[in-house]
Amino acid sequence: MAPEAEPAGAPTSSSQRLKGTPPRRNGPPRTERRTGEGPPPGTIALEAVSPVVDDGDHPARRLVGETVRISVDVLKPGADLLDASFTLRGPGEAGGSEQFLRSVGNARWEGEFIPRLPGLYHFTLSAWTDRYQTWIAGISTWMDAGEEVSQDLAPGLEILRAVLPQLSGKDRTEAESVLAALEGGDLVKAVRRAGADPLRELVRRFQPRPDRIDSSKEYPVRVERVRAGFAAWYEAFPRSLGASPERSATFREAEERLPEVAAMGFDVLYLPPIHPIGMTARRGRDNRAPAAPGDPGSPWAIGSSEGGHQAIHPDLGTLEDFDHFRRRAEELGLEIALDLAFQCSPDHPWVREHPEWFYHRPDGSIRYAENPPKRYRDIYPLDFGNPQWRELWTELSQVVRFWADQGVRIFRVDNPHTKPFPFWEEMIGEAQRAYPDLIFLAEAFTRPKIMRHLAKLGFSESYTYFTWRNEANELREYFLELYAPPLREFFRPMLFVNTPDILPPVLQRLGRPAFQVRAILAATLSPLWGVYSGYEFLEGDAIPGTEEYRDSEKYRIVHRDPSTPGNLRPLLTRLNRIRRENRALQPGASIGFFPVDQPRLLGYHRSSPDGKNHLLVIANVLPESTVESMVDVPLEALGLPEGAAYRVRDLLTDEVYSWTGRRNYVRLDPAFRVAHVLRVEA
Repeated sequence: MAPEAEPAGAPTSSSQRLKGTPPRRNGPPRTERRTGEGPPPGTIALEAVSPVVDDGDHPARRLVGETVRISVDVLKPGADLLDASFTLRGPGEAGGSEQFLRSVGNARWEGEFIPRLPGLYHFTLSAWTDRYQTWIAGISTWMDAGEEVSQDLAPGLEILRAVLPQLSGKDRTEAESVLAALEGGDLVKAVRRAGADPLRELVRRFQPRPDRIDSSKEYPVRVERVRAGFAAWYEAFPRSLGASPERSATFREAEERLPEVAAMGFDVLYLPPIHPIGMTARRGRDNRAPAAPGDPGSPWAIGSSEGGHQAIHPDLGTLEDFDHFRRRAEELGLEIALDLAFQCSPDHPWVREHPEWFYHRPDGSIRYAENPPKRYRDIYPLDFGNPQWRELWTELSQVVRFWADQGVRIFRVDNPHTKPFPFWEEMIGEAQRAYPDLIFLAEAFTRPKIMRHLAKLGFSESYTYFTWRNEANELREYFLELYAPPLREFFRPMLFVNTPDILPPVLQRLGRPAFQVRAILAATLSPLWGVYSGYEFLEGDAIPGTEEYRDSEKYRIVHRDPSTPGNLRPLLTRLNRIRRENRALQPGASIGFFPVDQPRLLGYHRSSPDGKNHLLVIANVLPESTVESMVDVPLEALGLPEGAAYRVRDLLTDEVYSWTGRRNYVRLDPAFRVAHVLRVEA
């Protein structure tokens, strides 16, 4: 793969400042102060805005149809009652619409909206003294105490008279009637009418707000279509989807295998690079060099005399064949995801046409990719900081637009952490403005803070360290981190159980039970999960001492027989059905971990946002032997009282168990069962 480039600096977060308040100054306060220079600083403060990422420097992320909850602390000295609102500006809108927030206690205000279209939304916040409600509360208190209040009518009358010209019809008639009653009628009844709906809500909308304060910035929220947050991915090399291991399948032949993938319940079929593969320094089977005649080479060595990133490998067919393949997949409910690998083989047309886009050695030759101690002589990394960087960035953006024009809406991005941050922010932002339904998955197995920053810059989803989290305590701590703020506001974890580059040691060592439990964990710990083909056939033969597949499919064509006995396709199919049928495994659901006596077991519960769907998962995460244990069911999270009797149904087997109270018994024998996925049926 390409060498890691020196990352560009991340944008510096700016601190929030509210309109109407003086800026903060460094150093000691000024001792000299002149009076009479405009109004005094505002006394209302806005704090703890949500959702927000880095004080609004980057967007929070939500999905179409998902409730976006907006909240803020509104503070003011004294006893005046307050009111607050947010103004929402949708994608492409010049102005916004105001919606009132509601008080939920302890100075916290909340509201929500439900986006119906993907795109970039913005909201601002406002707060002011609710002079009318303050007046109603005050005069009502004095009247209840038997005090004379005629001198206290003026503020309310002033507000009603200011509102009156903005009303019409029955609303105006009611306001005029209340005014008249306040000025000369039954004062007790008049005050009661003044504080009742609908007049109270009308005054809320139209009363003057002389001390209104606004947030100093718009807060962005990136809304994406549901598949950006809920999907099951299946990775397959199209050249291996044919009937013969001796030659590459064409897209027309590969179409015949699409029903198998769809039948397992997957939503996305991810294809490694489908472009021409270079001949220079081509790698052979088991990554040997030189390649033998007939070796197909690594798809990530992109480009030959037949074209580059906008071309189809001739063995796969034509662009028309790809379009036919994509459309057939869509008919079956599958969406095609393509690989974005911004690197070149030595034979790529860009090497000849734009040698300045690449790194060079002192002798002027182009430098191939290195990742010590590995050298990739079949790959040239791109120099994103070369003097002609703008031309390069534009060309790479055109690659995305080209495939988007062909109907592709999902891209898995290879090694994004080796390219400059500003490139991704610019490219993804421009691409999603042109195609709001684009989804980008970051294959960034790198330092945690870099993974997070890439998500802030625009990546819809990200690979995670799930592959290397095997102990129960490791999994618990990792997912508590992923689902806690601030990460949950912008980082969507994708759990791949394996990849062409990674055959986890736990699969190599424990075989079938490990393949089973890792799939169950991935499918139930995150709304996004995936497998690389061969997983269902328990392919676990590695080069000793490594995570590399022996005789890797990256360098050869693999023929798999879908009728292989004992394969895991039934399990994968059931898992994907469970995910679709249970809201507790979909975006917005909550997760919590509960105590299990045996440390080799992991217990967690998932609950739907409406509290109607609850699942309990108990997994033998390292299934080497039978484990028996008591578990502490979190009754409060399930809405059950202490000592309750209830049923749980194992969605993996359809077995039903009668449980009582908090403490219950489980037994997991890896020969028969590695996990329970229990739906609570009270």
